[in-house]
Amino acid sequence: MATQLVHLPEVERLSPACIRILGGNPGKFQLQGTNTYLVGTGPKRLLIDTAEGKPSWQAALKRVLDEEKATVQAALLTHWHPDHVQGVPQLQQLVSDTAVYKCAPGPGQLNIVDGQVFEVDGATLTAVHTPGHTTDHMAFVFREEDALFTGDNVLGHGTAVFEDLGIYLHSLAKMERLVSGRAYPGHGPVLSQARAKIAEYISHRHQRELQVIETLSSAKDSSSSTTGAWTPMELVKVIYRDVPEELHIPASHGVVQILKKLLAEDKVVLEDGDRWRLKERPTL
Repeated sequence: MATQLVHLPEVERLSPACIRILGGNPGKFQLQGTNTYLVGTGPKRLLIDTAEGKPSWQAALKRVLDEEKATVQAALLTHWHPDHVQGVPQLQQLVSDTAVYKCAPGPGQLNIVDGQVFEVDGATLTAVHTPGHTTDHMAFVFREEDALFTGDNVLGHGTAVFEDLGIYLHSLAKMERLVSGRAYPGHGPVLSQARAKIAEYISHRHQRELQVIETLSSAKDSSSSTTGAWTPMELVKVIYRDVPEELHIPASHGVVQILKKLLAEDKVVLEDGDRWRLKERPTL
């Protein structure tokens, strides 16, 4: 819940070359709001994400640019979700010649490819394609700080949602090896140890997968599943029994992702439309 979140100021200098500007769009999924980052030390800067284009965000960005005597050379968009890209028109009202980069770019945008380097005074950012949360998701390594802009693959509070668990875990493993310093997430506070937080995310996902396998293996003894196969919601009611019931539907989406990963690995069988069972292994 929002009341449990730490307060973040609308504008905060996080390092000599990184200023965070909140998107002015707090919410259940946005936490304190979308983080946008002005990066660099000279008259030309890079901007990571543009939030939703709220008037408060545009005003705060203008104020910071005026104070820094700087402009935005390029905006780098981590992924297509509206709370990261809808502020592009408001940015272009302030800086009409800003180049906008995005993986799988939209009209008027330039492409970002894996390994592409963006450089301004005080900041060198290398793009890393890290799908999972979305197919177009990019993270950025901040060379001078040995830091990582993680987009929405890793958050400053709680866990992230994803479109494909197998791909997401592969991206997390890739991200874990990139830096030794801090993480600047798409939402929530700065993470002091990027590698430790990413390892924690990977461990959490593997733990959930084990819980699904263990619950499926107990299916034949379970009164909740007379056929020996489980629906995702039946699994949720066991695995997330200590979680409020209103969160069971979102939890079921994650369980379905785990089941799809196990199906791709030939570890489970889908039958009767929406019932899942462990695949029987031949006995030697």
